[in-house]
Amino acid sequence: MQRITIAPGYEISRVIRGGWQLAGGHGDIDADRAIDDMVAFADAGITTFDCADIYTGVEELIGRFRLRYRDLRGEEALSRIRVHTKFVPDLAVLPTISKAYVESVIDTSRQRLNLECLDLVQFHWWAYDLPGWLETAGWLKELHDEGKIGKISGTNFDTDHIQAIVDAGVPFTSLQLQYSLLDTRPEKRMVQLAMEKNFALFCYGTVAGGFLGDRWLSQPEPEHPLENRSLTKYKLIIDDIGGWDYFQALLSTLRRIADRHGVDIATVASAAMLLRPGVAAVIVGARNRDHLSPNLAIADLVFSETDRAELDAILSQATPLDGDVYTLERDREGRHGSIMKYNLNKGE
Repeated sequence: MQRITIAPGYEISRVIRGGWQLAGGHGDIDADRAIDDMVAFADAGITTFDCADIYTGVEELIGRFRLRYRDLRGEEALSRIRVHTKFVPDLAVLPTISKAYVESVIDTSRQRLNLECLDLVQFHWWAYDLPGWLETAGWLKELHDEGKIGKISGTNFDTDHIQAIVDAGVPFTSLQLQYSLLDTRPEKRMVQLAMEKNFALFCYGTVAGGFLGDRWLSQPEPEHPLENRSLTKYKLIIDDIGGWDYFQALLSTLRRIADRHGVDIATVASAAMLLRPGVAAVIVGARNRDHLSPNLAIADLVFSETDRAELDAILSQATPLDGDVYTLERDREGRHGSIMKYNLNKGE
């Protein structure tokens, strides 16, 4: 597994295991098996785990895993484990948010994860029209200075808001954002800002909820309603960048590349993002270890000149999406959509 240093003394695996699939609402979770699966991922080299304070039960699971891994492999092995959680203040709290509230949520995450100092905290703010996001980022810096937070990061902020946070003196290590072969909006402005301000990019959505996979190759265009909200979201992106015919041409190109390397389309789609400037890692969802082998293959895949040329050619045919990072999603969802996403992440 490739590894990368994103800050002095802070190294992560270039494939990060996502934790959303372990939250409530995705089926029953056997806690002991989930912990055994995490051990398998860590032993295989995927030593960085993503979660959030609103992913029901996931911080507790990872906290238990950390103690188990220490007992099984020792303190030195445990020191390679990194846990990236998210601070997602309740939408209803935003108008009256206070440092006391922020600190209480951070303290809860520390307790759940069995960490005195959280490795990395990714800050999310539901609605830009509600003031307080910059002040809240400042409170996170204070908690960083007090030793409760190691690295401050963000998720789903656009370029202007990240610029403001960094300019306010908040030490910013990374940004988790939707970035895939279908959604290249970060390349408009965010990639350049990340390189100028020296923060890393973590990509989620690299397989577009499953659309960038062999299952959809040569299939007719699906009709609404789709199986889940994630597919609905990414189908709108497919419509915007060129429609189903273009999408099938992209899948065919990915399949040819995959055939040369003996992997699947999803592996190629995720591996391609590790080639992008500023991208430190991709986040892959996994309920269990069934997909461990293809997840490991992501960092092993080496693209040839032919692979790159074919991929660049098909991507050049896409219609660019409007807006900055996550702008379309905020516009489409509005306040009601944010509440829906909040409930979804809570497992409700």
